[in-house]
Formats: sequence, C-alpha cells, structure tokens
Amino acid sequence: MKKVFLITALSVFSISAVSAQKDELKSLKKIYSRDEISANDATEYKGVVQKLKSVAVEEVDKLYAAFYEANTPMVEIAALGQTATPQAMLALISPSKISAYASAASDVLAYEQKQGKKLLTDQINQRYQVSKSLLLNYVVSLGNEQKFTDCSTVLYAMYTLDKSDPEKLYYAANYAVNAKDYDMALKYYDELKQINYSGEGMAYYATSVLNNKEEYFNSKSERDKFVSLKTYINPRDEKVPSKRGEIYRNIALILVEKGKIEEAKTAIKDARKTNPDDTSLIISEANLYLQTKDFQTYKTLVKESLANDPNNKDLIFNLGVIAYNNKDLVEAENHYKRVIEIDPSYSNAYLNMAILKLDGEKELVEKMNKLGSSDADNKKYEVLRKQREDMFKSAVPFLVKTVELKPDNVDAVRTLYNVYRTLDMESEAKTLKARLKELEGKQ
Repeated sequence: MKKVFLITALSVFSISAVSAQKDELKSLKKIYSRDEISANDATEYKGVVQKLKSVAVEEVDKLYAAFYEANTPMVEIAALGQTATPQAMLALISPSKISAYASAASDVLAYEQKQGKKLLTDQINQRYQVSKSLLLNYVVSLGNEQKFTDCSTVLYAMYTLDKSDPEKLYYAANYAVNAKDYDMALKYYDELKQINYSGEGMAYYATSVLNNKEEYFNSKSERDKFVSLKTYINPRDEKVPSKRGEIYRNIALILVEKGKIEEAKTAIKDARKTNPDDTSLIISEANLYLQTKDFQTYKTLVKESLANDPNNKDLIFNLGVIAYNNKDLVEAENHYKRVIEIDPSYSNAYLNMAILKLDGEKELVEKMNKLGSSDADNKKYEVLRKQREDMFKSAVPFLVKTVELKPDNVDAVRTLYNVYRTLDMESEAKTLKARLKELEGKQ
C-alpha cells in the first residue's frame, strides 16, 4: 500500500507540475506578446520566469523557460516606454546577456522550424529587426572603448539570430583578431569558410543635398528612392571585392601563429581548389610563403598572380625587395622602376631605389680607408671617391621624391641630409637640417 501511495503521490506531483508550467508559459507568452509592456508587467514577468524554472520538467518547456529568462532584459527595455533614451536601453543589456538571448532564441527558432509551427518565430524575427540598429550602435560604442571582445560577442549573437546576414560573422571574426582572441577568430573564420562567404557585391552611395557628404545605403532601391526625392544627388555604385583571400589569409596567419604551418598551407590550397577564379587567394598563399621565408615559392605564386593582374604594384614591389635581399640589384631596380611607372606616388619604391643606389657605399669606404699615402694609392683613392660621389648623386633624386611624397618620413629626411652633407651641398643641407630637427623632436 505504501508503494502504491508513493507512486500516486509522485503522479499527482507530476501532473501538478506540468499543469503549473503550462500556466506559467501561457502567462509569459501573454506578457511577451503585448505591444506595450508596463513596469508592473515587467515585474510580473520576472517573477513568473523564476517560478517556471523551478517547475519545468519537459525538455521543450525547459527550452522555452530558458528563452523567456534570456528575454528578460528585452522586457525591461520595453517597459521603459516610447520615450526611453538609447542610453537607458543600453544600460539594461550587456554582451553576455545579448549572447545568452541569441543562443536561447536560436534554439527556439530551430525547434519551431523542426516542428513546423511558429509559436514565437515571427515575433522573435520581427523584434530582432526592430532592435538591430540599437545593437549596431552598441557595437560602435564598444568599439570606441576598444572593447573588441565584446564587439565580437555582440556581432556573433546578431549573426546567430539572422544567418542570412553573414557580414556580422565576418566582422565578429575581425574584432576577435583585434582582441587577439585567435581561438575565437579561427572558429568564426572556419564558419565563414564552411558557408563559402565572399562578401563580394556592390556598395551604393549618394551625396546628401543637406550637408554635401557622400553616404552609404544598404541597397540600390533605398538609395534610388532618396535620389528620386531629390534629397540626395550623384548616385554612385562601387564594386566590393571578394573577402575570401583575406579570410583564408587570416586563417593561415592564425595557424602560423600557433605553429601549425602545414595546416596553414593546406587551408590556403583547399581554398584555391574551391574558388579557382579568386585571384586574391593566390596572393594570400604567396603571402603565407613570404611569412615562412620560402621566397622561391613566393616568387612563383606572385608571378602566377601577376599573369592575372600585371599591374599589382604591391606584389611587384615585394619582388623587388626579395631580389635586393638576394643581391640581384638589376632585377630589384627593374621591379622598383615598374612600380613607379604604375604608381608615381608609391613612396617606398623611391626610397628603396635610393637604398639600392647607395648599396656598396660601405664597401667603398672600407677600400678607401685601407689605402696608404703613395701616389698610386692616392690615384686609387680619387677613383673610389668619385665612384662614391656618383653613387650619392644617383640617390639624390629618389630621396628628394620620397621626402616630397612623405615629408614626415624621418629616416628619408635624415638620409637625404647626410647625402647633401657628403656632397658638400651646404645650402640644401642647411634647409633640411631644420626639418630634421623638428621631426626628431617629435619622436
């Protein structure tokens, strides 16, 4: 009899608990679904959430209980009313709360999709769209405070709530890199890789009549609407290049940072197989070999890339640097000249040309210092002195151009000053001395 009574008692308790949790769920959904929520509603909501947590026994009810609990800050924000300031709303949320809400909400969305019913799906989606701008402003404020981990957390939560917007995942990964949280960044980049995200598309701009500033629009239709209203003029479309190369490059660099060189190489090679027409991936693979000082493979890949993009000045410049480091001065000079031909404002090409022209100056000085005072040595000295003078003169135009393009480049200014002094160009040296002193004072 005791055993029968015990079973009966447990059955009664179970029935009571199920009945109770159904009532709690109904109460919470009723408050959650209201267009306007009062302070009393918010207080009641929080109390019911606590009761539901203690009585929910079925997995599905635990799922909804977790959602309603995570939704508490949203209810509190709604209770502030229509006149609530963004500051007051942001005070009620935090990156961890947003992350918890996104996780719980996505679980509900997945469950309802699987069951083929929309108990809360539409409301969750609608309310996310309404709160999106608030969340983005929150990310901006966190970024201004350099709280990069928090930025990443919020953006990933936004992606969790709307998987059709992978750009949020891309920026979440970038912020994780800024925070030096490489494990998290790698996780997000791998997810971008899995969905084959490229970010390629078009950006739409127009100039405001009010302030004459060009502004970005989310879509062509939105931009064209404002242009038709004559509040914006000069519509402009700009092609957004693929971000795959950057993504795979970052994956590779993180793996290199972790000492996983072979994994990094495999990641890039796999990416190129999946996206054979994406030339940015060739550059990313080349940069990986540059990072690991495999210059021969780097040169091979760069030449492959230049076949598709013959005017890529950065790649050509890098080839010049490698050639110079290998003491192939003729090849290096040809690469630097090509860069200047493509972009006459590429200051580093001029600077490296000057360095190239001055190459060997140390060797000449050593030879001069070893000479004696005989007539034969004096003649040799004069020959070497003339060679050194010609060397300095050949570097002057490139240093002058570097300083013209980058007047704050203290190394270039110092080098040109020393060259002027060596060539006894006192007037030019005197003029440059004041600028050099000013720049050195800022260091």
